Amino acid sequence: MGKRGSRSQSQLLNTLTKKQKKHLRDFGEEHPFYDRVSGKEGKPQIYQPSESSDTSGSESEAESEPEQVSGYHRLLATLKNVSEEEEEEEEVEEDSAVDEAEMDDDDGESDVTVEEETVPESAEVRESPPDPEGKGGDGPLGTSQESSEEFTDAKHESLFSLETNFLEEESGGTCSLNASQDPFLQHVNKELKEKEIQAVATNSKTTHQLKWPILGQLVFSSKFQKLETFKPSKDIDLKSLHLQKPLESTWTKTNSQFVSGSPKSSSPFTPLQKELFLIMNSYRDLFYPERTALKNGEEIRHVYCLHVINHVLKANAQVLGNNSRRRSQKLGVGDDDDFRDQGLTRPKVLIVVPFREAALRVVQLFISLLEGDSKKKIIVSNKKRFKGEYGSDPEERPPNLKRPEDYEAVFVGNIDDHFRIGVAILQRSIRLYAPFYSSDILIASPLGLRTIIGGEGEKKRDFDFLSSIELLIIDQADIYLMQNWEHVLHLMNHMNLLPLDSHGVDFSRVRMWSLNNWSKYYRQTLLFGALQDAQINSVFNKYCVNLQGQVAVRNVPMTGSISHVLVQLPHVFQRMEAENLASVIDDRFNFFVNKILPQYRDAVMSHTLIYIPSYFDFVRLRNYFKKEELNFTHICEYTPKSGVSRARHFFLQGEKQFLLLTERFHFYKRYTIKGIRNLIFYELPTYPHLYSEVCNMLRATSRGEEATWTCTVLYSKYDAQRLAAVVGVERAAQMLQSHKNVHLFVTGER
Repeated sequence: MGKRGSRSQSQLLNTLTKKQKKHLRDFGEEHPFYDRVSGKEGKPQIYQPSESSDTSGSESEAESEPEQVSGYHRLLATLKNVSEEEEEEEEVEEDSAVDEAEMDDDDGESDVTVEEETVPESAEVRESPPDPEGKGGDGPLGTSQESSEEFTDAKHESLFSLETNFLEEESGGTCSLNASQDPFLQHVNKELKEKEIQAVATNSKTTHQLKWPILGQLVFSSKFQKLETFKPSKDIDLKSLHLQKPLESTWTKTNSQFVSGSPKSSSPFTPLQKELFLIMNSYRDLFYPERTALKNGEEIRHVYCLHVINHVLKANAQVLGNNSRRRSQKLGVGDDDDFRDQGLTRPKVLIVVPFREAALRVVQLFISLLEGDSKKKIIVSNKKRFKGEYGSDPEERPPNLKRPEDYEAVFVGNIDDHFRIGVAILQRSIRLYAPFYSSDILIASPLGLRTIIGGEGEKKRDFDFLSSIELLIIDQADIYLMQNWEHVLHLMNHMNLLPLDSHGVDFSRVRMWSLNNWSKYYRQTLLFGALQDAQINSVFNKYCVNLQGQVAVRNVPMTGSISHVLVQLPHVFQRMEAENLASVIDDRFNFFVNKILPQYRDAVMSHTLIYIPSYFDFVRLRNYFKKEELNFTHICEYTPKSGVSRARHFFLQGEKQFLLLTERFHFYKRYTIKGIRNLIFYELPTYPHLYSEVCNMLRATSRGEEATWTCTVLYSKYDAQRLAAVVGVERAAQMLQSHKNVHLFVTGER
């Protein structure tokens, strides 16, 4: 953004208000809202910034070429020399100005929103990098510019650049970074040796089990030789957690909705949050498979957002503090190693969530944690645009739609699953829709990341922004099994790779373990889901190699979901033998075709529903049924509404003997299929509660045929986790040891 006038610095300072001075001090230039526009049409001036303003050049270059320093940076330097008395007066007047703005604001938002509405549209477009697919409105997308500008914003990058700013004492950035007990410093300053990295590939994982009061059975593991375990303390003090300011004060208010009703309301954490945060704050990898949208989903989201903001504020304060130190003293060439505080790219945190509603709640928590009950509001840019694109209209939801409670909790708000957005945090301001390479936090869905990462051979692809991720959070991982799990695997394969471009980084400030391509050993991964699943376990075991170790919650279900079946129904569990895990798909198909299906070919066994969790198995069975010319219909997640209505009608009337139903369709729609008399689970459901939910569909059209109802379930020894979730761990162990079919009868009494 070019210069806004030709007035001298002294004249400009005298005419600016306190609020304008604050914006000038924070961003290095005046806000576009206060531009002085003359009546005459002047010739536009093209301002070409020097290389030192876009990149974090060394201090010697800045001193040797003083003529290249921007005039507004010189003006910014004069503002820093204001006396303490004037700063105190500014703070008092700013507080009063904020109070007046709040009284005048009908919507209850800060005056920053009013300023955003008056920003010229062209400036808004420049801030938003383009969408290569032309879909618009998805995070850093939304314009039709060239994809080469997707993650760069040269005109505004210096405003939130850590290299061109320095730490202010009043911002609260001087935390306990010098404390030797700070877990953040202990983690990032720990130096690995070459022989330790080489030994990771050959070392076997050492494990140790502990039982905690709330989390239950924990498994501590590590591929590094030293394995450390710990137990939670009874009392927890915020000061002992080394929280960055202002989190000590804002967290209590932000989390009050969960601790106000508890008997120990004096504690700032709930018992679950306390144990989770102790593990998070130790920078160990964590897998928690008991996160549910109905019970503890928001409680867990609050605590990991606290950890994210705490990490980002500490990392930025370290960079800004070193910037200030480098300006205050002349450094020699050999002193640069003392200021290695960055990665190869700026993004430090990646939060993967399934829907836009989840991203909206995460950003709202960030604002609450930085703002709290302070009268001094933080600056949130693009707030109105964010609410419009990530919010939802309650009137769009059908008023008579009745679904289970867990469905209502998961599919609330805006459920669009294609989005990505960058968030930059600096002092008391948050910039939404920041370019990825100028962001501290990235919030995205697996699909939103997949379209940017691309695949082999694609010209337009970029994954350098994942090179220096220090904190990866995958929330609601079970939902990705219902979307496309391949996107998650594709993301994990591109995490912490060496970037293909330098992106203007100052290599003298990059940590040595990042230059050595050891970032994956320093990355903390937090994985939250609602179930124990083999695919989720595989990601945690394969891609989480944090040097601090891993912690997994491994509680076994004592009672299965079969206890929630409300109809009198005999359950026959048919065990099939499989040679290995790779052949289990073919073995299941052959077992079903040769052993199960012949029992249901007779017309007497009509109204048979076949529940199929995998879409690939569904396609295989559908093709086989067509080839054999069986009387069947099918419903999957791609079936149009008219096709669903016809299939349900034909099955209810008995015109079609078989109905093939995919698990994804049931997960996203939760329709009650009427007319079921015989039920076949081609494979155990991914979600255990769906087993009882499908079984209870039989009572939807009860016409006295209860005595003829049947339920058949196929399983193998590789389905141990799903089997235990349905029948309980003790009964599952007996069924896996025995090679006979198991007959269970549920009376319907709870």
